[in-house]
Amino acid sequence: MEGSMRTRKSTTGSGPSTRQCSQRCSSAQSTQSSSTKSGRPKRASKRQQALKRSRTKARHAGQRARRQQAFKLHQKRAEQRYELCGRGIQGHAVELLLTNLKLRNHSRRCSAALVFTVLLAAAGQCASIAAACYRLQTAPSEQTIYNALHGTLPDYSDLEQRVNRCLRAQLPARLRRRRQRLAIDLTLIPYHGVPFLDPKEIYRGQAKHGTSHFHAYASLYLVCQGQRFTVALTWVQLGEAMKDVVQRLLGWGRRAGIDAKLLLLDRGFYSVAVIRYLKRARVPFLMPAVARGRKPAAGSPASGIRAFQLRKRGGWGEHTLVSGTQRTKVQIAVYCGNYRGQWKRHGRYTWVYAYWGFRPGALRWVADTYRTRFGIETSYRQMNQGRIKTSTRNPLLRYLYVAIALILRNVWVWLHWEVLSTPRRGGRRLNQARLTFEGMLVFLVHAAESQFGFLERFTAERPPPAILTASSS
Repeated sequence: MEGSMRTRKSTTGSGPSTRQCSQRCSSAQSTQSSSTKSGRPKRASKRQQALKRSRTKARHAGQRARRQQAFKLHQKRAEQRYELCGRGIQGHAVELLLTNLKLRNHSRRCSAALVFTVLLAAAGQCASIAAACYRLQTAPSEQTIYNALHGTLPDYSDLEQRVNRCLRAQLPARLRRRRQRLAIDLTLIPYHGVPFLDPKEIYRGQAKHGTSHFHAYASLYLVCQGQRFTVALTWVQLGEAMKDVVQRLLGWGRRAGIDAKLLLLDRGFYSVAVIRYLKRARVPFLMPAVARGRKPAAGSPASGIRAFQLRKRGGWGEHTLVSGTQRTKVQIAVYCGNYRGQWKRHGRYTWVYAYWGFRPGALRWVADTYRTRFGIETSYRQMNQGRIKTSTRNPLLRYLYVAIALILRNVWVWLHWEVLSTPRRGGRRLNQARLTFEGMLVFLVHAAESQFGFLERFTAERPPPAILTASSS
């Protein structure tokens, strides 16, 4: 009995007690929690490590597969070669004009397609219709083309609708899904003649190219990278309010499905009537503020916009425009910088902008955003490269020639976006060097020459030198 008791005591005393075990477990848990709190990573099990390695291998395999697929697609696109010829561009432009302008055939031998082909050849040469018909051997005479145009052209209101329908015919559908940044400007074409029917046909402005008489046109321009289309075109007459011009162009833009996210205007539209209309239409705008107000003198500081122009540091402000009994408020952004020898000038410059309907983040953003408006000036320069030369007094023909030049420019922009651009991740890459606007005009001339023939010989009044006859033979 005593031996068994001793044995039990010794057995019990040799191992840890329950209290000691609980203390050890609590100390181990505290040690583990302290190590976890101290930032030491918990060691994963072998199963978790294997699962992590398998997931990493699968991700790398997917990346390799996607890279191989992209490389094969790139090779496939590199092997595919498509060709774009002048006859195809000419056919597309003629079909676009036929579908939207809808001019009827003048006669059995002088169809509307034939008239548009000659007009495109004249636009490609930047010459008159008479010069284009003279260089094309089998083309109709210039008088036949003039008779066809005079006999088939509608009145101005109907022609304006057809022209704007043709301008918006090639707008990509993605542009209509959201509001876009737009620009409006006025272009003046010098005119040295007299009015055709109404003195209001001739617009008066600052003298340029030896005259103060012009045919004026206003256009609505889409400021979007790679898709700088001309959306609408209208004729501006003498005495017409700029508010009516802006309202008409924005109306044509809405018909095209393009709403203004931000409207960029020239300083010529800085007036109370235009600003009040844009506010009623809920169209945000940005334009330069015209310097008006009292000039600084002894004892009297500058007032109005002139006070903002005298600043040497940028900032924000507010200004009230007054015209008779009408007044309106605009927000002012003053951006200042240094010339640093640009334009051979030194010192500080100050640019004052008027805006409404949005909250700009920085002054530099305001200046950079307004600079994007100058793309509309580039469209006018390209328009003059493809505008048919004429001396006619008929404003309908002059409007048609300007419209054809802008339609050709829209065709050029559409070709670059839909045909010549390289698809890639993150956006298409434009290849402007493949086809310039002047190059497309040359293609149109060559297409007309292949269709009608080119005049290589013409009569002379005196015998040419022997070297000329030898080279011609």
